[in-house]
Amino acid sequence: MEDHKIVQRNIALQREWYGEPLGDRVRRLVVAFDVSQAYLAEVLGISAPMLSQVMSGRRAKIGNPVVLARMIMLERKILTPEVASGKREALKAALEDVRESRPTVSRDTVPVGGGTDDQAVLAALRDIAEDENLVDAADRLDPDFPAIADLLRRAGKGTLSAP
Repeated sequence: MEDHKIVQRNIALQREWYGEPLGDRVRRLVVAFDVSQAYLAEVLGISAPMLSQVMSGRRAKIGNPVVLARMIMLERKILTPEVASGKREALKAALEDVRESRPTVSRDTVPVGGGTDDQAVLAALRDIAEDENLVDAADRLDPDFPAIADLLRRAGKGTLSAP
């Protein structure tokens, strides 16, 4: 497939998975926080070249769920009055808060019900991780968090039914 067709396909996938192209979302963060793309990559916990590839559509997805969680955290912080005011101290504090964060997926943050909720969660997991990574994570979590492990296994196998 030609490069421009790959980029077009990846950007279409980003619209489907993330609601809009990641380049648009990242550019808003760069402008809102008045930082360079390289600095934003550092805050998110992703390499600058990888962020550039995601933004340009050469890569379709962010593979690390922590990076995506941090991006969403920054998007939410833009809405807080102190950050929205553009005060340098508030912007710096928000960026540092996100950089130091260790977001996780837990039983309390991921709905594990039946029907469409399950479908949405499984689709979201498939969007951010490769099948084999999901199955490997499930194996690691199984002893302590069997419900989450089951969810990851189902996402990794691409099925909604229990194994």
